[in-house]
Amino acid sequence: MGRIGALALQGDFELHIKMLRKAGIEAVEIRTPAQLDSVSGLVIPGGESTTVSRLMRRYGLDKAIRERYLSGSLAVYGTCMGMILVCSDTEGDHDLAQLGFIDATVERNAYGPQVESFESDIVIDSVNGSGPMRFRAVFIRAPKVTRVGDGVKILASHAGAPALISQGLCLAGNFHPELTDDWRLHKYFLDEFAARIGD
Repeated sequence: MGRIGALALQGDFELHIKMLRKAGIEAVEIRTPAQLDSVSGLVIPGGESTTVSRLMRRYGLDKAIRERYLSGSLAVYGTCMGMILVCSDTEGDHDLAQLGFIDATVERNAYGPQVESFESDIVIDSVNGSGPMRFRAVFIRAPKVTRVGDGVKILASHAGAPALISQGLCLAGNFHPELTDDWRLHKYFLDEFAARIGD
């Protein structure tokens, strides 16, 4: 199954859908556990983590995503806010629906408010078997990874901190690939993570 879903509760999910389709990937919006059954991969986009956590719990999506992932039947890619939710811990006292797929701690909004957003080139290790890839990363109220566990792969860094990490069937980045014209990371998620479903 090559279909990828984007969690469509709040945030910039529509841009992820457009980017996935631009990469030639069948993409759908996901709002219910039943819709989740139709995809092999899920993108959790940027947005407001407290709001999305509340909605995920209300609709039972946190439980459904966790069950699918832990059964090995779903790959997950978290971007910006999505990174916060797929990691195991957040600094501070926050009541978030953290899924815990990546053994890492993040600090919310560590790079400042939205007015301090910025772009920077990062180098990502070996994407799609073609060696290191330079990628223009857009950071908006980005979380910062402050700790990674032993099983976590750091695929790219910015200013000495991890910017793109993975563990198991989960990929997470603290920047917004959907705000560029570059669909290579979405294709990488399909080829290296979602494509492993059912193997």
